[in-house]
Amino acid sequence: MRGVHTPILEKILELYTDLYLHDGFGTVTVEMRFLRRGQKEIIVSSGKEYRFVVDWPEGAREEGK
Repeated sequence: MRGVHTPILEKILELYTDLYLHDGFGTVTVEMRFLRRGQKEIIVSSGKEYRFVVDWPEGAREEGK
């Protein structure tokens, strides 16, 4: 699942590390939604929003049914 997902996973790990080392409370959220062109938008939030768009593999739709 690397490749196109690498920057997303790196951002999640960075935010997790920042929150873990912080001496207070914090949250990290990940949202995913379908876009029109066979893509997914992935939003990683922790104070700021980081938006990523990745192609949704056609075979994955068949497997999900």
